[in-house]
Amino acid sequence: MTSRVIAALQAAAGDRPALSDEHRLLNYRQLRAAVAAEAEWLSRSQVHRCAVLADNSIAWVIADLALLQLGALNVPVPPWFTCGQIGHVLDDTGIDFILTDEPDRVLRDHREFRLASAAPSQLSLLRRDRATAPDAIPNGIAKVTYTSGSTAAPKGVCLSLDAMERVAQSLAAAISVDAARHLCAMPLSTLLENIAGIYTPILLGAQCIVPSMRTLGIGYGSLDPTAFVTAITRTAPHSLILPPELLRVLVVTAHRGWTPPADLRFIAVGGASVAQSLLNEAAALGLPAYQGYGLSECASVVCLNTPAASRPGSVGRVLPHAGVRIDAQGQILVRGAAMRGYLGHDSVEGTEIATGDLGSIDADGYVYVHGRLKNMFITSMGRNVCPEWVESELTCDPCIGQAVVCGEARPWPIALVHPAAAQVTDRQIDRATASANERLPAYAQVRRWALLPEPLTFANGLLTANGRPRRDALAARHASLIDALYRTALAS
Repeated sequence: MTSRVIAALQAAAGDRPALSDEHRLLNYRQLRAAVAAEAEWLSRSQVHRCAVLADNSIAWVIADLALLQLGALNVPVPPWFTCGQIGHVLDDTGIDFILTDEPDRVLRDHREFRLASAAPSQLSLLRRDRATAPDAIPNGIAKVTYTSGSTAAPKGVCLSLDAMERVAQSLAAAISVDAARHLCAMPLSTLLENIAGIYTPILLGAQCIVPSMRTLGIGYGSLDPTAFVTAITRTAPHSLILPPELLRVLVVTAHRGWTPPADLRFIAVGGASVAQSLLNEAAALGLPAYQGYGLSECASVVCLNTPAASRPGSVGRVLPHAGVRIDAQGQILVRGAAMRGYLGHDSVEGTEIATGDLGSIDADGYVYVHGRLKNMFITSMGRNVCPEWVESELTCDPCIGQAVVCGEARPWPIALVHPAAAQVTDRQIDRATASANERLPAYAQVRRWALLPEPLTFANGLLTANGRPRRDALAARHASLIDALYRTALAS
């Protein structure tokens, strides 16, 4: 089928700014020419299925759009994946080619590939020496996206071109602000930024700003807040997509005297639960943040609050392409733009996606997410508690950097916390916990807390790559700390 994004690219006014990084700026005429040259070169090179492993850049976007125009399979590989995870992705998808800005790394770790040539986009093209199974990918799949990478064998989500572009069109229709410059602050290998940060701006004829993650000060386990806010100030974007943690960084920095750009009109926040108090605080500081909701299995965004339609506490109304209902367990089910299945598993085309999230819908169509069905615990008093809800209330205080709440079969919840800075005192955490408890019902209030001896990171196995706690691993590693909190409390 014809790509709507490529059609919009070809129809846009040629002299409008289209794409920039820290090195150059392309208008729409130049971007069209670059994408056409890349697609023609990929065709001559007989590229039919290709992984893209690179930092954010103009080259990444050109490669992605060229594969879209060519109708070839694109497998974006998160740069933070380990050698074993990248090897799994390459074998899982039967990839024959890789476009990368790290050829030495790939050639060292994956010796079945060799350097073929340099692409017009300036990425290196690597080719697999040995043949791979041609039937690994179902027909009609344009992209396979790998999400959290919390294990050595993350699942590949198979998406059609139609599913992704329906989401991009819905977002273009829903965003009512004049956002002519979008700054990509998340890796382009993340489906949310790929669709909402590249495809949607192109449909709107807007400019995508794609500096490297290094320029933004964002590592895969570290953050330089000064570099991050400096990049935002320098580029003066109209829109951003941020996970809650990066929004919290901007809030803390604004409290310390940073002034957000006057042009900043829309910050979409997603990827994890976010406390409404943090959104309110952000708005008061000139950070217009709006929560949304989606998942890769539904080609990214499903619901979104916008300046024209927003309700506190919700994740927004359902976008036009999708439908949402709540089942008997309280689980959110989504139809529209569904994946074709996980790679190597049965197709799910035409069915609802069981999200694993607990939620509700109000009379005006606003959707509320209460936590993960699998994470919900039941206290020994028989009360159901969604830990994400409590954690979001704790971490909206700037002194608490991370919090994980436990309480399965225990009398009440406890929290393991890591402070946002070394100078944070126990008294400050006590006050933050007391403040959070004032916003929670009695059965969900945190009665005791303890400091984590280390932060939760992807590297130490306590976070998934998209920033969610690995609760089973954390409970096993810190079982004695959790037991001690209950033992001392019950003894007192």
